[in-house]
Amino acid sequence: MNVLIQRRGLTALLASVAFCWLASSSQAADKPLRVVLPVGAGSGVDTIMRATAPSLTKALDGQPVVIENLPGAGGITGATVIARAPADGQTIGVVSNNHVVNPSVFKKMPFDAVNDFTVISVVGATPFVLVVNPKVQAKNAKELQALIKAAKPDTYNYASSGNGTILHLAGAMFMDAAGVEVRHVPYKGVGPMVADILGGQVEMGVVALPAVQGQIKSGALRAIGVMGKSRVASLPDVPTMVEQGFKDVDIAGWFAVVGPAKLPPAEVKRLHAAVVAAFATPETKEAMAKQENIINPMTSEASQQFFKTEQDRYARLVKKANVTVE
Repeated sequence: MNVLIQRRGLTALLASVAFCWLASSSQAADKPLRVVLPVGAGSGVDTIMRATAPSLTKALDGQPVVIENLPGAGGITGATVIARAPADGQTIGVVSNNHVVNPSVFKKMPFDAVNDFTVISVVGATPFVLVVNPKVQAKNAKELQALIKAAKPDTYNYASSGNGTILHLAGAMFMDAAGVEVRHVPYKGVGPMVADILGGQVEMGVVALPAVQGQIKSGALRAIGVMGKSRVASLPDVPTMVEQGFKDVDIAGWFAVVGPAKLPPAEVKRLHAAVVAAFATPETKEAMAKQENIINPMTSEASQQFFKTEQDRYARLVKKANVTVE
């Protein structure tokens, strides 16, 4: 009798544990996935993730996806939130080149850009393009170089999304290659930066193509050159900077999904699979093609190593371009 009672008690206990586990799993699935973007609305990463969010929800078996823009300090503000989030797979973020540039331009960092994060996947890359306000009398990079050289000092300004950001570095890279001095005007995000180039308050800037495709197509902005290795399909007549004689100007914007450090392997696997599936849907592939993004998700292990390599690369570029944060 006692044995029977003990067995029934054990069965009840196991049933209770199973019920609690299923209940907690259900609650976790119902809880929205928080996706922190350390950039403002209208940036390249923001455009990419808002186009992908519906497919990501489907890939997560219906788990809602909530995108949260937390711009500031070149991406440090949002990245800090990601780094300090619980390592439970419910908060992730999407970062870009800025994440590994920052250690080279900021004297103090609230986190280690590599070791305080789990890199789930480097998903792909997006082209950068140098654009000018149409009032600038230059149609290509050589004409722009000549125009700046012939002008008085401080005649021209170039905008970026913030001091020490990848767009600041990309602009500085071109100015250095062209042998010209142009005053840098930092903004708090891509949206205000593009708005002032459109308005003529600043003459030029390097921007991720998805953020300015519409303005280039309408003629509100003029594309001077593509900053990467090859031309893009939507701008077939716009040559690369290398084609225009600036062989050292080769830079593009990559983006990666990350989580806090020590994210459990099961969560890394789950989130990686969902990201790969989301970017493989016909809807997302069409959106990425329109934005000229090249999607090629890397494994978590390869992505973690990529972060280390890129951080070393940008440290050299920052030193060469003498980029400093005031």
